[in-house]
Amino acid sequence: MGIINPSILPGFLELLPKDQKVFDEMKNIIEKNFIKFGFVNIDTPLIEKEEILLSKGGGETSKQIYRIDKESTKQALRFDLTVSLARYISMYSHDLSFPFKRYQIGKVYRGERNQKGRYREFYQCDIDIVGKDNLSIINDGEIPSVIYNIFKELGFKDILFRINNRKLLQGFLESIQIDKFEEVLRTIDKIEKIGRAKTIEELSKLEIASEDIDKILEFIHTEDTNEDTIEKVNKLNIENEIFIEGRKELIEVYGYMQDFGIPNENIKIDLTITRGLDYYTGTVYETFLKGYESIGSVCSGGRYDDLANNFTKQKFPGVGLSIGLTRLYYQLNEANLLNLEEENEKSIIVIPMGEDVIDYGIDIVNDLRKHKIISQIYLEKGKVKKKFSYADNIGADLAIIVGGNEKENQEVSVKDFISGNQETIERKSLINFLEER
Repeated sequence: MGIINPSILPGFLELLPKDQKVFDEMKNIIEKNFIKFGFVNIDTPLIEKEEILLSKGGGETSKQIYRIDKESTKQALRFDLTVSLARYISMYSHDLSFPFKRYQIGKVYRGERNQKGRYREFYQCDIDIVGKDNLSIINDGEIPSVIYNIFKELGFKDILFRINNRKLLQGFLESIQIDKFEEVLRTIDKIEKIGRAKTIEELSKLEIASEDIDKILEFIHTEDTNEDTIEKVNKLNIENEIFIEGRKELIEVYGYMQDFGIPNENIKIDLTITRGLDYYTGTVYETFLKGYESIGSVCSGGRYDDLANNFTKQKFPGVGLSIGLTRLYYQLNEANLLNLEEENEKSIIVIPMGEDVIDYGIDIVNDLRKHKIISQIYLEKGKVKKKFSYADNIGADLAIIVGGNEKENQEVSVKDFISGNQETIERKSLINFLEER
């Protein structure tokens, strides 16, 4: 046998050591921030049963998966990390603490047509917060702050979160008696790529009347400022319950994103953002680097009502965001935008004792994260026992407890789960207190 010409398949990325080091530094920064915000790692199999992978519907997915020609059970390489998460949660829900904050960084495989910057094998970096039966909307405001911190550490302060809520669009369409919800959303989602004229043409093909198309385009037109857009949707005299709920959630998430440290100028309420997938049910995000919008979205995701409905009758609502790391590395490297370096940490949970002190708790957890301390905040309602049980189950070393007295006196109570000791200290002494332990 002659010498084989060494080569790799198209659509696969392989790097020389110098470039691999940069790629690994990016991956480390992403993972470090996931951990800093209290997310725990899971590692699901690269190969899944085919029936699991196709549980969200066949169609395009069936054409794209890489099937394994082996064994009697039909199996294939995973094409994303979300389906595996759904299976994982439905299998192990009795052993998990909810809200379950998981991250996963791993390779996925899609048999797509090979093109520049898109790969058949690529790393995906996912974070999700999954609840059991329900999940506070405040989580929709916290999860983008993880991404904001990641991109700041990667050297990009001008990151723009374009946010919307699908309920707002659904309620609006229902109010003008349009029932082709998913089809309209998929069309709107492409408006930046295909332009206004093509969007009108596509909507016309759905047999939507021209006056209704005008109403849709007028509705999704986004004002110059977030406040103007909020004022616009507030002024609409629409009594549809879904619309009202979506509007309320959108405004709340916008506020909580700022509470978690994302500046107003880094957030854009954009009524054209729909995330064309049927999967999302509420908040949706697309994330861009200002000045480099041609790169496309660098991170996307949103809220879903029921993660595992194909595997269990138990309801698991959640919110998640995903970074396509391989594509991101390629795009940033091509644009000569990568210039990196490295760091160290601690495991702490902030527990507000009521809704009236959540803002104080958020302020504290923001401060901890600024000082590179691994920390998270418990945002769900419940009795004290439930909150401490959650802290214990996730393996927190310390709990920072804040109630009305602590807020009023600018103090915190610190409980050490290892020794069982609890003491109250001044808020301004907290960082020094933790660093000296």
